[in-house]
Amino acid sequence: MSARTSKPHEVVERALELSTADGCVVIADEYSTANLRWAGNALTTNGVTRGRTLTVIATVDGKEGTSSGVVSRSAVTADELEPLVRAAEAAARGAGPAEDAQPLVTGVAESPDFTDAPAETSSGVFADFAPALGESFARAREGGRELYGFANHEFTSSYLGTSTGLRLRHDQPNGTLELNAKSPDRTRSAWAGRSTRDFKDVDPAALDAELATRLGWAQRRIELPAGRYETLLPPTAVADLLIYQLWSSSARDAAEGRTVFSKPGGTRIGEKLAELPLTLRSDPNEPGLECAPFVLAHSSGDDSSVFDNGLPLRATEWIRGGELAHLTSTRHSAGLTGLPVAPGISNLVLDGGADRSLEEMVAETERGLLLTCLWYIREVDPATLLLTGLTRDGVYLVENGEVTGEVNNFRFNESPVDLLGRATEAGRTEKTLPREWGDWFTRAAMPALRIPDFNMSSVSQGV
Repeated sequence: MSARTSKPHEVVERALELSTADGCVVIADEYSTANLRWAGNALTTNGVTRGRTLTVIATVDGKEGTSSGVVSRSAVTADELEPLVRAAEAAARGAGPAEDAQPLVTGVAESPDFTDAPAETSSGVFADFAPALGESFARAREGGRELYGFANHEFTSSYLGTSTGLRLRHDQPNGTLELNAKSPDRTRSAWAGRSTRDFKDVDPAALDAELATRLGWAQRRIELPAGRYETLLPPTAVADLLIYQLWSSSARDAAEGRTVFSKPGGTRIGEKLAELPLTLRSDPNEPGLECAPFVLAHSSGDDSSVFDNGLPLRATEWIRGGELAHLTSTRHSAGLTGLPVAPGISNLVLDGGADRSLEEMVAETERGLLLTCLWYIREVDPATLLLTGLTRDGVYLVENGEVTGEVNNFRFNESPVDLLGRATEAGRTEKTLPREWGDWFTRAAMPALRIPDFNMSSVSQGV
C-alpha cells in the first residue's frame, strides 16, 4: 500500500481495523492540484500535483475522563500505517483528559459514494481558460500594460471513518484566479481576483478590461492625508473583514468575556449590530459555494473539536436582519455556554442589501474613496475586534459620481463589527475572492458597503 496504490476508503478501513483504542476517527484527504503562472504577458510555469494525507485520532477512556491523540502524515505506506495508528494511541494515552471530550458521533447515514475513487483535477480544467488568457496577453501588450498572476485549481476528496460506524465522503473543488496589471514603469498597479469551482465562469478578457480601466484612472495621481473618508468597500474587502469576524466569533470566548461579542454576564446574541437589514450566513448547500456538509476536524481548538467529526452541518445565520443570532460552538462549548451547537462552515454570505452594483454606488457618491482590496490584516484589540491593515493596488477618488484619479495607499484601523453598524448602504451580493484570506477561505459572496467615515489612520507608501 502507498499513497497512490490503495483506495482511500481501504486505507480508512484498515486503520480502523488496526486500532486498539476505545474510539478512533480516520480521515484520508486525497488531493490534486493544477496551476498556471504568468508574468510580463507570458506563461512561466504550469504543473499538476497529487497526494494524500492520513489523520488518525485515537480516544482513550480513563478514570478522569477521555483523552485524545492526533497524528497526521503524508504518503503513508503499508509498513507505516500501523505505526501511525499506534502513535496516535500513544499520544492519547500520554495526554490528560481532553477538555472537549464528547461521545463520538453516531447515526449519520453512509455516503453512497464512500467507496468510489477520489475526484481529481488536471490541466484540462484550463482548456478554455488558457487560450482566453493568451488573448488577454496580446491585448495587454497592445494596450501598454503587463499582466502577472496565477490560476490554481484543486480537488480534495475527504474520506471520514469512525469506530462508531460513520463512513462519510466529501469532494471539494476549489479554484482561484489572481490577475495583476502593471504599467511598464511599475508605478501603477491594479488587481482583480475570482473564486471558481471549475474555471468555466471566469472571463480573462473581462478582468483585463476592468484592470485597464483602473490603470487609466491611475494616470492622475492625487495625494491625500490620513483621516476619515466616505469609502466604498468592494466585495473582496468586505469578505476579508467579515471572515476575520467569523473566525473571532467563538461562543465560549464570548461567554467568558474575551471578545467583541461579550457583555457582562453573557453574550451579545439578540443584540442589534447593524441598522441595515443585513444577514450574515453560512450554508453547506449554497449554490456555487457548496462545501462539506459535515464536520471535518483534524485538530481541536477554540471553535472546533475532533470529537465532533461527522456531525451534520446545516444552514446557519450568524447575523439575522442586523441582529446577532449565533456564535460558533462545538458540542462541548455549547454545553458550557447554554447556546445552540453551531460549528463553523467553510463559506460565508452577506445579503440583505439593495440590488445595486458597485458602479451604481460610485455614480451616487459626491466625494469619497473607492478601494480595490485590503491586505496584511492583523488584530489590534480582541475586545473590540479592532483590525489594522493596508490598502493595495488602487485607491481611487470619486467626485460627483465619477472616478477622478488615484490616491495614495493608507493604513486603516477599523472593527468589522463597527463597520456593519455604521454602513449606510449595501449593494448587490456577488461571489468574490477574499484577497488576504484566499489561501484559507475562498467561498464567499458579499455586497459592496458604503462606510461614511472609514478610518484611514496613516498614509502608506505601498503600491
